[in-house]
Amino acid sequence: MEKYDLLPRQLVYEGTCTEDHFFEPSKASDLDVLRCHTKEYLTNLKSLQIDPRAQRKTGFPLSQELVDRELIIAQGTIDGCIYALENGIAMNIAGGTHHAYTDHGEAFCLLNDQAIAARYLQAHKLAQKILIVDLDVHQGNGTAQIFKGDDTVFTFSMHGKANYPFKKEISDLDIALETNCSDEEYLNILKDTLPTLIAEQQPNFIFYLCGVDILSSDKLGKLGCSIEGCKERDRYVLQLCKDHHIPVQCSMGGGYSPDIKVIVDAHANTFREAQHIYF
Repeated sequence: MEKYDLLPRQLVYEGTCTEDHFFEPSKASDLDVLRCHTKEYLTNLKSLQIDPRAQRKTGFPLSQELVDRELIIAQGTIDGCIYALENGIAMNIAGGTHHAYTDHGEAFCLLNDQAIAARYLQAHKLAQKILIVDLDVHQGNGTAQIFKGDDTVFTFSMHGKANYPFKKEISDLDIALETNCSDEEYLNILKDTLPTLIAEQQPNFIFYLCGVDILSSDKLGKLGCSIEGCKERDRYVLQLCKDHHIPVQCSMGGGYSPDIKVIVDAHANTFREAQHIYF
C-alpha cells in the first residue's frame, strides 16, 4: 500500500523522525516463525504451494516477493522488541498481521508478526507475561487462536462488532463496539479497561496494534471515531505503558480511508505521540 512509502517520508519531512531512526530488517528465521506457525504451512508458503482457495482467503496472489515481505515484517517486529527493551518503545511501520493463524493466512495477513515476536521474547527469556492490546477495528482472530489456552500471553481485542471477521475467535478479552461508536464512548471504554488489565495481568511487555481503521472515514471500518479521538487513543495507551515502565512494540495495522492524506496523518500521530512521550 502507498501509505508504507509515504509515512516515513512524512515523518522525516516534518522532523518527527530522522533517517537514522529507521532500520531495514532481514527476514525472520524458520526457527522463530515455527514457534507460532506449523511446519507444513511455512513450507508450503515458502515454496509457493498454497492452494488457490487458501490464497483467495488471504486476498493476495501468492508470490516470492509477498512471502519475503511477510518474513521481513516479522523480523522487523522482533528487532523492534529488542529496541523497546532498551528504549521503552519501538514502531513497525508495517505489521499488525493479526489475521494469520497457526496454519493459514486470512485478510492480507500471512504470518502473525506480533505473535512471532512474543514467542521470541519468551524463548529468549526476555519477557514472561505478555499483553497484546489490539485496537484495530477488526478482531485479532489469528492472534486469539494462536494463544488460546496460553496464560502467559493475554490477548485483548477491542473492535467493531459488525466488522470482519464475521465469525470471531475468542480472545482473553473481547470488547465488540457498536456501529458508529463515538470518540467519547470509545475512549471511556478503553480507559475503563486497560489500566485494570495491566494491574491484573502484570505484563512485562506489551504489544500494541494501533490500526487507524477506527476512523469514521474508513472504507472497511464501521466505527465513528475522529482523527483527534484516534490520536488520544494512542497518547493514552503509550502514556500508560510509559508510566508503568512496560516496554511496548507498536505495529501499525489497518487504515483504509479514501484520502491517503488522512491515513498517513493518522498513522503519523502514533509516531508523534511516541516521540513526545518517550523522547
